[in-house]
Amino acid sequence: MKGRRRRRREYCKFALLLVLYTLVLLLVPSVLDGGRDGDKGAEHCPGLQRSLGVWSLEAAAAGEREQGAEARAAEEGGANQSPRFPSNLSGAVGEAVSREKQHIYVHATWRTGSSFLGELFNQHPDVFYLYEPMWHLWQALYPGDAESLQGALRDMLRSLFRCDFSVLRLYAPPGDPAARAPDTANLTTAALFRWRTNKVICSPPLCPGAPRARAEVGLVEDTACERSCPPVAIRALEAECRKYPVVVIKDVRLLDLGVLVPLLRDPGLNLKVVQLFRDPRAVHNSRLKSRQGLLRESIQVLRTRQRGDRFHRVLLAHGVGARPGGQSRALPAAPRADFFLTGALEVICEAWLRDLLFARGAPAWLRRRYLRLRYEDLVRQPRAQLRRLLRFSGLRALAALDAFALNMTRGAAYGADRPFHLSARDAREAVHAWRERLSREQVRQVEAACAPAMRLLAYPRSGEEGDAEQPREGETPLEMDADGAT
Repeated sequence: MKGRRRRRREYCKFALLLVLYTLVLLLVPSVLDGGRDGDKGAEHCPGLQRSLGVWSLEAAAAGEREQGAEARAAEEGGANQSPRFPSNLSGAVGEAVSREKQHIYVHATWRTGSSFLGELFNQHPDVFYLYEPMWHLWQALYPGDAESLQGALRDMLRSLFRCDFSVLRLYAPPGDPAARAPDTANLTTAALFRWRTNKVICSPPLCPGAPRARAEVGLVEDTACERSCPPVAIRALEAECRKYPVVVIKDVRLLDLGVLVPLLRDPGLNLKVVQLFRDPRAVHNSRLKSRQGLLRESIQVLRTRQRGDRFHRVLLAHGVGARPGGQSRALPAAPRADFFLTGALEVICEAWLRDLLFARGAPAWLRRRYLRLRYEDLVRQPRAQLRRLLRFSGLRALAALDAFALNMTRGAAYGADRPFHLSARDAREAVHAWRERLSREQVRQVEAACAPAMRLLAYPRSGEEGDAEQPREGETPLEMDADGAT
């Protein structure tokens, strides 16, 4: 019995060794060929590689560094052979989606001339344009601070860019019968902020009785649109939105460019950002002229600084954020409004600085989706800057739009009885009006608060200014137009 058991154990050991030896013989060639098979898989799945690249800033940056290293190695070795697949994976994705629907977000703040910039898009016949739809969110969630609302703004943007306007139901005022269809809870076009100046809403086919066709360039008269174009269901507007190759949304309530990174990474959105800047002193001058209309939102911006610093105590001292029935000191109306406007401008300048540094350090694929524009350049060189804007947006140039941009910056005067009403202005007066209307102390306060952002934007301080502005660093002066406009 013992001999049989011993032989059985020896047979089992021999069989086990034979199986292990067979497995080793089979696995070694597979392991040795694994690298080459992986390369073949990469060739067969380039779309997967591109998708992975666009979802990660780090991967895109690494791909660009690898591409630069390969280019240097090719120059040193004299090799001109291209790599098997592109190292800049996100660039390949950009080429793949360039023929798809384009989405543009105009990133600005209050009183920077963003209404004029947005109107250039509104006039283009290939553009579906929305004017500050996030106004509804801020009104509904007041007195929420600007920073806490950034995530909700981004989610709202995502829905609107996909022509899904049902998100507006969350923030539409319940007591406005004009914003809803009769006998239903469905929204109408009257629920949109500034709908009376929207070219799509105020022209056929949504408005058969409109006096002007959609392709005709010219400002929409709000009273004429309200008279000729009764509100239609919001679903009809969604259907029109899906017909346009370019969707543009302009707003002033997003304070952090970095919040948009998830949307910029989304290959299905094909999003680009146009950020508009203006001399902070001119912004402050314009804000003071419109102080009552901007007071409420300035408080929301200023609330972002309540957390543990001096502004929390100051807001409470002036009755903002105090408990009902609590005691608070109150300044006269005008100085109190000026204080809030000045404090909000300081927060805005800090946000500008973050955006500028973020854009400067971003990888190349993201910088290709970002355009920085100064208001002063736009109104001094309207046709040249318009061509630059249209190239970035993938839109065709139009002679009528060139003439419109030029005429809007060559108006008779700068001032207007309706500060939030778009009209032709004198561009030179608009650029330099702050010099005559701000006191020396006001200029000093703005320059002290906004100095870092002003340096990056090439806005000289008062004592550093010459007779003419210097071109921005890294850029060449644009050529003078034929009519002498620069």
